[in-house]
Amino acid sequence: MARNRSCTIVEYFGGDDGHCCGYCKNEKGNVSHGMWSHTMTVQDYQDLIDRGWRRSGKYVYKPIMNRTCCPQYTIRCHALKFQPSKSHKKILKKMSKFLSKGQLPKEQDDDEPMDSVCKEAGPRAPGEAIHSEVKCTPITDIHKEEAECPAVTEVQAEIADATPTDSKTLGKDSASVPDGRTIATAPRPGMGADPSRPPCRKAKDLRKERHLQKEQMRQDADGVSSTVSPPPPTPMQTNQSKSFEDFITDSLPDNSSHCLEVRLVRSSPPSPQFKASFDASYQVYKLYQMAVHKDPPDKPSESQFRRFLCDSPLEAEYSPDGPEVGYGSFHQQYWLDGRIVAVGVIDILPTCVSSVYLYYHPDFASLSLGSYSALREIAFTRQLQKQSPKLSYYYLGFYIHSCSKMRYKGNYRPSDLLCPETYVWVPIEQCLPRLENSCYARLNQDPDAGDARVLKDVGRVLVLYKRTVMPYAVYVRKRKGSSEEREVQQYASLVGQECAERIVLYRA
Repeated sequence: MARNRSCTIVEYFGGDDGHCCGYCKNEKGNVSHGMWSHTMTVQDYQDLIDRGWRRSGKYVYKPIMNRTCCPQYTIRCHALKFQPSKSHKKILKKMSKFLSKGQLPKEQDDDEPMDSVCKEAGPRAPGEAIHSEVKCTPITDIHKEEAECPAVTEVQAEIADATPTDSKTLGKDSASVPDGRTIATAPRPGMGADPSRPPCRKAKDLRKERHLQKEQMRQDADGVSSTVSPPPPTPMQTNQSKSFEDFITDSLPDNSSHCLEVRLVRSSPPSPQFKASFDASYQVYKLYQMAVHKDPPDKPSESQFRRFLCDSPLEAEYSPDGPEVGYGSFHQQYWLDGRIVAVGVIDILPTCVSSVYLYYHPDFASLSLGSYSALREIAFTRQLQKQSPKLSYYYLGFYIHSCSKMRYKGNYRPSDLLCPETYVWVPIEQCLPRLENSCYARLNQDPDAGDARVLKDVGRVLVLYKRTVMPYAVYVRKRKGSSEEREVQQYASLVGQECAERIVLYRA
C-alpha cells in the first residue's frame, strides 16, 4: 500500500470490570479490553482483528477470553474455497422463489445471526483528545527509530460486475440390486466416475426430456408437423452443476413479482448516496431492534444508530493493487421494489471483507436475510479478490460455541478460528472437540507455541503527548516519575509488535 502521513490514534482503557452479556444475559459476565479510536488505517485494523479485536463504531474491543462468560473466537471463511451447503442452497432458492413468484415463506430458519453490536462492547466515552486537534509530528525530530505511518494513493473507480464461473461435480456411482432398483454407492477411491456407466442426469433434465417426448407423441397423433426436438444434453452438460455465483445471480423471468437490488454505499466518510438513504435505513434498523432485540420504541435512537453502525474510525483508502471501490467502511443496502429491506454493515480491509452487523425489516424475517446476506457477502469477497488477489477471506465476526444461536457461523466452510493464546488460525474441525469440553480453550495444538508477534521492548511503543508523537522511552524521560509502564506493557501485548510500533497511543 502507498504511504502518507496518516496514522492510527487510540486511547486504551484497560480491562473492563464486566457488563451485561448479550448472549447469556449474565449481568457482569462480559469482560473485555477496550480502546477508543480517533482514526485508524485499514492495515492497522486488519492486524488488530487478526489478534481478536473487533470494532463497534469507533470503539474497538477484545474479549478477555479466559474470564468472559461467553468466549468469542474470531472466525474467518476461505471465500474462494467456499461451497454452499444444502441449507445454503435452500435459502438462495427460497429468495429466488419469492422474487419470481412473490411467495413469502411462513416460517423462519433457526440460523439467523444474533450479534448485538450495540450491547456487547460496552463502549466508554472518549477522552479529551479530539482528532482535529492532534498533530502527527514526524518522530524523526525526536527519535531516529520512528516507524512511518501507512496510507495509500487515492484512486476512484467503480465495481466491476462479477463473472460467474462454473464448477463441475461428479455424480454418485450406483449399484444394481436383484429387484431392479439401484442404490447409491461411493465411487472407488482414486478411480473417479466409472466410464462403463452412463453419466448421471439431473432430474430436471429428465423431466424436460420426458415432456418433449410427450409433446412429440401428441403432435404426431394430431398429425401436426413439428420442428426437430433438441438433442439430449451431452455428458459435459449434464455433469455441470451450478456454481456458487450461479445460485446468487439466478436469472428471473421477465414477469417476476419483485425486484431486488444490492447497492454498496460508503458510510465513512458518508457518500451522497449514503446521506440520501440515511432516514430510510435508520427506520429499518429501529424496527429490527424492537422486533428482534425487544428494544423499547425510544431506545433505538438515531444517535445510537449513527454511533454504532455509521461512525467508523477507518479512513477511506485506495491503492493501485486494491479493489476499485477502495478500503474502509460501507453499507450494503438491499433494495426490494425501490425500498430498503435490509442493510449489511461491512469493512473492506487489505485481506478480507469483515462483517460488522446485519439488520432487516421484520416483515421479511422468513427469508433468512441474515444467512442470505452472509452468502451475498462471500460472493462479494470473491468478486473483490479478482481485483485484489490478497483479499480472499470473509470474516464473520465472533464464533461463540457456548451460544447455540451463534454456532451457525461454523457452517460456512472451510473456516478457521483464531487461537486466543498464540494468534494462529486453526481449522474449525480441529477446534470443535476442544470447545465441546470447555467453552474456553487454547486452540493451537502445539503446546510449545507462543505469541510470535509479542513486543518485547515496550520503549518502542508510539505515544502521542502534547500533540507530538514519540517512542514511549522518550515519553518516560519527559514525564519523570511516571508509573504507566504496566498499562503500556499490557496494551503492547494485546495489539502485537506491528501495531504497537505503528499505532499512536494517546496520553493526556
